[in-house]
Amino acid sequence: MLKKVRIDKWLWSVRIFKSRSMATEACKSGKVKIGEANIKPSYLLERNTIISVRKNGFILTFKVVDLLEKRVSATLAEPCYENLTPAEELNKYKDWFIGKATPERREKGAGRPTKRERREIDEFKDKF
Repeated sequence: MLKKVRIDKWLWSVRIFKSRSMATEACKSGKVKIGEANIKPSYLLERNTIISVRKNGFILTFKVVDLLEKRVSATLAEPCYENLTPAEELNKYKDWFIGKATPERREKGAGRPTKRERREIDEFKDKF
């Protein structure tokens, strides 16, 4: 049985992030916290730790119930953490997520956004 596991590995294995590199980047950029402290990707996580993750502008809170080192299916990952996110934050997330049936659109003929435009779009979305 595992006693400690890297936080970036755990976030990826319980499917909070799509890839391990995304989990690592979130840790490096200060979006993953334990208490008020920013956490490095190499932080060794233990059971019963409470983690705050800022993802897509929402602050999600989880309690570590079990440790995983390898990625598993969503049904197997669910019992490994307890979602402690406040109801108001969950409602805000659900309101944002539900009802987005149509994708964002660009003007016809404008082509794909450049790297600079993509950064501006991401910064704009992070504000909201």
